Amino acid sequence: MLTTAESCTAGGVAYAVTLSPGSSQWFDRGFVTYANDAKLQVLGVAPAYLRDFGAVSEPVARAMALGALSHSNAQVAVAVTGIAGPEGATETKPVGTVCFAWAIRRSRHGSGPKPGVLMAIATQCERRASSPRWSR
Repeated sequence: MLTTAESCTAGGVAYAVTLSPGSSQWFDRGFVTYANDAKLQVLGVAPAYLRDFGAVSEPVARAMALGALSHSNAQVAVAVTGIAGPEGATETKPVGTVCFAWAIRRSRHGSGPKPGVLMAIATQCERRASSPRWSR
C-alpha cells in the first residue's frame, strides 16, 4: 500500500497515481499538508525541523514521509514539499525548489514493495513536479 504526504502539489501526486486502473488495491490515502500547522498537527513534523530547516527542506520531506507512514496502513510513503510560486521564493530556495522523500515500512513477512512500483511512483512525482503549474 502507498500513502502520500504533499504540500506544494496539493494532492496532485495522489491524484496522478490513482488514475491507474486498480489503484484501490495499492493506494491507502493521501495527506495534503499545505500549511506548516498541518505538517505539525497531521503528520507530526517536529517544530524544530520547520524552524531550523524551513518547510521546503529534505529533513521536513523525510519527516512528512515518516509521519504519513505512521498515520496510515501503507508500506510505502512518498512526500513532496516545495515552492510552486509565484511568491515564497528566497535567495537559497527559488521558485521550483522541490524536496522529495520516501519511507518504507519493513515487514518480517516480506521484502517491501517491488522496484517497479517504486519506479512508477517516482515517475508520477517527477511528472507532477515538472507540470506547467511550476512554470508560472
